[in-house]
Amino acid sequence: MPLAADSPLALANRFTVAVDVPKPANLGSWGKVDGLDVTFDVVEYRAGDADNDRWYAPGVTKYSTVKLSRAVSSKDTEEVRKWLKSTQFEHAAGSMVITLHDSANKPVYEWVLHSAMPVKWSVGGFDASASKLAVETLEIAHLGFIDDSGIPAGS
Repeated sequence: MPLAADSPLALANRFTVAVDVPKPANLGSWGKVDGLDVTFDVVEYRAGDADNDRWYAPGVTKYSTVKLSRAVSSKDTEEVRKWLKSTQFEHAAGSMVITLHDSANKPVYEWVLHSAMPVKWSVGGFDASASKLAVETLEIAHLGFIDDSGIPAGS
């Protein structure tokens, strides 16, 4: 598929994460993101006439839990810990923004996770005999990244 010469292409290895509640925080760069997907249920209605006609309507929109992973770092991991501390007892409806960048580190696309809430934070086990990075994983539940308020665009 040909692209225009000025079409910026995002690199899968360049993305950052930021939150806005309870106060804006930059959670830094991450090495891996999984779960940026959406599933649309389809409701089927069958008429009871002889033709056995069917109609389809949109049903529930479901979003997966987003999982972020990266190597532990002193600055960025501390920012995550502070954010977790500020959200552990009371959830405020805020947003998490995952921004994908190009090779010049310019934003190409972003996903705004509405009402993002931490589900789990973990740091992988340590093994002195292995030469591996310590990896942290942050799981986020959210209410979606598509504006599904029911208001048609342009209204």
